Amino acid sequence: MEATAKLRFARLSTQKARLVADEIRGLPVEAAVNALTFSDRKAARVLKKVLESAIANAEHNEGADIDDLRVSAVYVDQGPGFRRWRPRARGRVGRILKPTSHVTVTVSDK
Repeated sequence: MEATAKLRFARLSTQKARLVADEIRGLPVEAAVNALTFSDRKAARVLKKVLESAIANAEHNEGADIDDLRVSAVYVDQGPGFRRWRPRARGRVGRILKPTSHVTVTVSDK
């Protein structure tokens, strides 16, 4: 039994989010939520919400027991970058890229 939750176009860097995702992959969900709660990173707050959504999906849709669930897969893929323009000297413009990510969390009882 598997349950998945996705968050698309999250306003965070893919590279920084993958560092947090690597910490929780394979852990029991209770340990993963605790690790994300006490992490100071912005990506940890986003991943915690997606993980809690996946846990709720498993409980509601599949009738799973929360004590048996593990984080089976965590993917952080790159989304499109938002482009912003900043005025520069002598009439020029500078491009600012604001990265986005697509986060997928899968929990299972195996």
